[in-house]
Amino acid sequence: MSVQNSHGQSLDSELKSSARKSSPKNTLQSHELFGDLRQLQIEHEGELYTLRITSKGKLILTK
Repeated sequence: MSVQNSHGQSLDSELKSSARKSSPKNTLQSHELFGDLRQLQIEHEGELYTLRITSKGKLILTK
């Protein structure tokens, strides 16, 4: 069951919207990086790293 605010918007949606507005400009949402992927490669100072989403939704960065 979804709780609604006085404007008919779900509180969960309202909290997410509020969090986006208060995020620093250098903050990215993980879905902006990953899209439909579960892992991606990051090259940093000549080294290759893998950033992946685990089955439990956590992020793991490995070299």
